[in-house]
Amino acid sequence: MKFTKMHGCANDYIYIDCLEGMPQGVLDIIPRLSDRHTGVGGDGVVLICRSDIADFKMRMFNADGSEGAMCGNAIRCVGKYLYDRKKTDRTELDIETASGVKHLSLTVINGGVGSVTVDMGAPAVKTLSGQVLGFEYAEISMGNPHCVIFTESVETMDVKTPGRRIENNTDLFPDRTNVEFVKVIDRNTVRMRVWERGSGETMACGTGACACVVAAVEKGLCDRNVKVLVNGGTLDISYSGKTVLMTGAAEFVFDGDIREDF
Repeated sequence: MKFTKMHGCANDYIYIDCLEGMPQGVLDIIPRLSDRHTGVGGDGVVLICRSDIADFKMRMFNADGSEGAMCGNAIRCVGKYLYDRKKTDRTELDIETASGVKHLSLTVINGGVGSVTVDMGAPAVKTLSGQVLGFEYAEISMGNPHCVIFTESVETMDVKTPGRRIENNTDLFPDRTNVEFVKVIDRNTVRMRVWERGSGETMACGTGACACVVAAVEKGLCDRNVKVLVNGGTLDISYSGKTVLMTGAAEFVFDGDIREDF
């Protein structure tokens, strides 16, 4: 089984081309593939598939094998893969995901995709002032759940302990949740660290960046165009009040083969 390793702002996934069919048994080995010590290593696995309702379909799985609804960094990489590997010659693509069809605009530089803008759709603001573990949080859905916490100590805090406890607080979040810790730097810049549901702390989260900007705008902390500084780089987020646009890079890392007896 062939695979391609890619990342968006160091949010790295193992991509498997399923356009001619899904390799047998791939869903059973996702946690092993994702393991950074004994597998390929990544925040999860993404399957690139055919779609009956859009140009292509993306299925994304967290490192623990659970299927997620959407990943903003991953879908940018899907767009790059499809264009750069000549699966399409179009720079405007509709990609089916478990949270609906997302529209991609590809920016091509020297024959390859340099950045991708994704129309992430309309957010759902569940609450702007909940309480959990002594933190005030905003709950925002970008097709997947996010608990956004604003804090001044984002650089120094240990996100693992509260992140894991909040993720698994099924009384508040029945499907578990992603957790973003965010510091507002100015009206157009925020710093974010993220504890991802099923994967732990990651270098970036595209839907999380969108959720934190929506929360910041709705709470009056930021303007509508915001740079989100994550561990792995920068994402540009624009929130109109109705829909969210996310722009960022997508990068190839390497190709490989998984042996039959893995």
